[in-house]
Amino acid sequence: MEAEELKSLQAPLKQKYRDQPETAVVILKANARIGEGITCKIETGNALVEAGLHPATGGDGLSLCSGDMLLEALVACAGVTLRAVATAIGVDLRDATISAEGDLDFRGTLGVSKETPVGFQSIRLHFNLESDADQDQLDSLIKLTERYCVVYQTLSSAPSISITH
Repeated sequence: MEAEELKSLQAPLKQKYRDQPETAVVILKANARIGEGITCKIETGNALVEAGLHPATGGDGLSLCSGDMLLEALVACAGVTLRAVATAIGVDLRDATISAEGDLDFRGTLGVSKETPVGFQSIRLHFNLESDADQDQLDSLIKLTERYCVVYQTLSSAPSISITH
């Protein structure tokens, strides 16, 4: 996709959201159902996946770990955002890989240590870019990707969340 094609695709949406801000708010949904053993089946846009315990918590490694899925969502969103921003600002990427890694101390989720937080203590996102763009252009590309990546921004500044039953 070329920059002009992306801009023409997004221009009417941007104008609509300026004119009618309420139409820009969309509720995204995810659904799951508990499965056999200690698993949960998640309906994605293209498939049904089964999440289960990570081997560090007693899982067999055959089901997807939701922590891995969180990192996968981050690299997917960052990759799509990177490509869209590169297209919009005219940076030609020959190739790019995006990786994320996060530190989890499983003593927290297993209740072994009340002092150990449950969840990721840190996450590192890395971009490996192949491009003839200069360093300033690449820095701008990464800065804009960070700014507009939904999953990155959500993890960086946690939204309010509630639980009902």
